[in-house]
Amino acid sequence: MKPIEDHIKEDLAVLFVGFNPSIRSSETGHHFANPNNRFWTILHKAGITPKKFTTEEDRLLLDYGFGFTNIVQRPTKAAQEISKEEYKLGQKELKRKITRYKPRIVCFVGKGVYQEYSGKKDVPWGVQPESVVEGTLDFVAPSSSGLVRMKIEDIIRIYAELPNLIKH
Repeated sequence: MKPIEDHIKEDLAVLFVGFNPSIRSSETGHHFANPNNRFWTILHKAGITPKKFTTEEDRLLLDYGFGFTNIVQRPTKAAQEISKEEYKLGQKELKRKITRYKPRIVCFVGKGVYQEYSGKKDVPWGVQPESVVEGTLDFVAPSSSGLVRMKIEDIIRIYAELPNLIKH
């Protein structure tokens, strides 16, 4: 399995950060490609994107100010397969990317992603009181995986905070 390419550039409105690519994402070369992943539906229903994009259109979101990366680049079936060492290396690399590209908001797609990145245990949904990299806003949202037990309406409600943050 091969890693997938980051979709990132300077001065993004939002950089979305996942755990790592799924096997399906590795096979297709696109972010959030697992058919059970609700990411693209969530973005649209939360008012972040003007339409429901497909995973094959992931690169187009750069034109809207949205980018994609992962804390760990190695594809796996489940995040539980990621080692502590991989998270440690990924955390350093992610900090480097955020410092280099300076997105206004970094949206962590999954509380566990942010916990691994920040080293914090008690993490609320939404905007974090302190950001890891100065000059960015850290935002924690639920994972969009179909395995998450939260109701999709509750997940969408959290993501729906992003359009207001982008405007301000």
